[in-house]
Amino acid sequence: MKTIAGLLLAGAVLFAQASQPVEEFKTSAGMVKIRIVQHASMMIEAGGKVIHVDPWGQGYVGGFPKADLILITDIHPDHLDQKAIDQVKKDGTDFIAPAAVAKTVTQGKVLANGESTTWDKWKIEAVPMYNLKRGPSPGALYHDKGRGNGYVLTYGGTRFYIAGDTEGIPEMRALKSIDVAFVPMNLPYTMTPEEAADAVRAFHPKVVYPYHYRGSDPEVFKKALDGSGIEVRLRNWYY
Repeated sequence: MKTIAGLLLAGAVLFAQASQPVEEFKTSAGMVKIRIVQHASMMIEAGGKVIHVDPWGQGYVGGFPKADLILITDIHPDHLDQKAIDQVKKDGTDFIAPAAVAKTVTQGKVLANGESTTWDKWKIEAVPMYNLKRGPSPGALYHDKGRGNGYVLTYGGTRFYIAGDTEGIPEMRALKSIDVAFVPMNLPYTMTPEEAADAVRAFHPKVVYPYHYRGSDPEVFKKALDGSGIEVRLRNWYY
């Protein structure tokens, strides 16, 4: 019975994967396709290469192309999931991660906040992600400054911002020329939809996707950006 149940679950997940939207973006170097997977996980395809970002959970039962590159933002288990990583890595997969993650994923190339590198046709910039005020106890934060990375990925002149777990920090608000942004909003770990909208207004991407929003209402985020000129795209990151 457990085997049958497992097969049924795997089949349901694969069906859900197949129905998840693929977002397409034209760049000067060709098309970038981003498949929404789950929570903070996504798969990026461009130029015949596959990038997985924060692979996590049952979204990675199977059915995805293997990764040429895996990007990891933080040490928390919904971003650093060895089982999911094992599902999508292959011989020769590259890893980029902050130093705290590289203690576990030891084959990773370490990028610290403010550093950048190139990979294939991509420029990859590590940007801060951290809490300003929220934490598990007085004087402690869920995400300390410098531990994790958000990323700005540039391909064919188009700039994609993956925020990671963060509040509306000054470094986010100061970003320039972002075409597509993925911004979190869930309590107690990041920020409210209203706080996220306020930060997004500051750096004004062309397109923004709320993600990592379990327990929050992304419609509130969208309404808070009415009249801003920013296109808000709501997608289902949970199944």
